[in-house]
Amino acid sequence: MMAVPSTRPPGAAPLVAMVGGGQLARMTHQAAIALGQTLRVLATAPDEPAAQVTPDVVIGSHTDLEDLRRVAAGAHVLTFDHEHVPTELLDKLVAEGVNVAPPPQALVHAQDKLVMRRRLEALGAPVPRYAEIRSVDELDAFAQRIAGPVVVKAVRGGYDGRGVRMARDPLHAREIAATFLADDVPVMAEEQVNLRRELSALVARSPFGQGAAWPVVETVQRDGICVQVIAPAPGLPGELAAAAQQLALRLAAELGVVGVFAVELFETTDGALLVNELAMRPHNSGHWTMDGARTSQFEQHVRAVLDYPLGDTDATVPVTVMANVLGARQTGPAMPAITMDERLHHLFARMPDARVHLYGKEERPGRKIGHVNFLGTDMAEVDALRERAELAAHWLAHGQWTDGWDPHE
Repeated sequence: MMAVPSTRPPGAAPLVAMVGGGQLARMTHQAAIALGQTLRVLATAPDEPAAQVTPDVVIGSHTDLEDLRRVAAGAHVLTFDHEHVPTELLDKLVAEGVNVAPPPQALVHAQDKLVMRRRLEALGAPVPRYAEIRSVDELDAFAQRIAGPVVVKAVRGGYDGRGVRMARDPLHAREIAATFLADDVPVMAEEQVNLRRELSALVARSPFGQGAAWPVVETVQRDGICVQVIAPAPGLPGELAAAAQQLALRLAAELGVVGVFAVELFETTDGALLVNELAMRPHNSGHWTMDGARTSQFEQHVRAVLDYPLGDTDATVPVTVMANVLGARQTGPAMPAITMDERLHHLFARMPDARVHLYGKEERPGRKIGHVNFLGTDMAEVDALRERAELAAHWLAHGQWTDGWDPHE
């Protein structure tokens, strides 16, 4: 079956279709509105974040070829809110003439960790030592070779810490690998890196080949989930920041990426950079750009996939701190006692400079339901901004001020 030709009138604004109805699609739709466009989304349900705000929704599954054809019909380009669309389905769409961005031969490097590691190694990019694991004996051999602790990873499907397990010792590593292998989950192992911190180099690339890079940021992880982003990364030497940007731009070109591209990095204790993960879509580490950069990652993604000239990526302030709002426990003292509307009211009363972005998602424990940005006029403010961001995010999630602040006193 061929893709349905466009029935849009001549001269109409281009149509971008996005697979996935999550918060990334929701915020991409916000950016598309400013460009006179409407984002079409493939959502699994009408209450998904993006489906709540765009009038052009296809309800279906990213694993169903007919649903993918429906969302792509008449669109100028098909892009992604997540990387979980089977490559073989995307290959069929491309063969039918659908403009897929990023193309499947690029996207596979964000879908399969082993494919990614092998390709990056072939390109000379710095990566942790790793190995494919087909048996616990191979895991033992890898652990002996690196003479140190290991990380056991599912090759496909993991995100926000899912499918990634830090082994306490060799016996624990064997248990993790055996569990994955028993469920027929392809497995790889990596060395646990002695790291100073985690960084993210966010760039964009157009089909024309134009590239643009935002300042390199520091990402703060807790239980495998990003909880804060500091832009730019405090104390990062200029030459190391430039090297991270150049590496991300080079990889985007080598892999054939179209759109926003995040290269998650380890900064080791000896000052080296190692590539951890890749994402070929707007990324959590780029949410600060909505308020702290001249062009947000969401507008840039729309520009890139439509092959518009890319926007200015300069920061508008010396420092921006982003904090994710993660759903609280739904029972016990951590359960919010007041509505989100009331929480917003109190937050704005205390912190009128808070830039809040909520996703319209049901609150569940640990679920990303929004984020908040704080802008600073001096990098010397970074610690205070981080503290305020953490206070605000916790308040929005839990309805509790961790410093005991009482609005009624």
